[in-house]
Amino acid sequence: MKTIKILGTGCPKCKQTEANVKEAISQLGIEAHIIKVEDIQDIMAYNVLSTPVLVIDEQIKIKGKVATVEEVKNILI
Repeated sequence: MKTIKILGTGCPKCKQTEANVKEAISQLGIEAHIIKVEDIQDIMAYNVLSTPVLVIDEQIKIKGKVATVEEVKNILI
């Protein structure tokens, strides 16, 4: 099972990324553990300057923009 982290402080872009990730998982029919990371100290530990950030299995895949459903699906398959 994949572990997906969405790094962001709760802004609209971060919420949209979370919704897109959930939709991609649903469309693919896979199981994944989704974790929202909103604490600024935890986000800074990833050395990123802009959010949202999509982290899959501890690898940064997309940062600084909303990940579309199609982008997430392409990363997961």
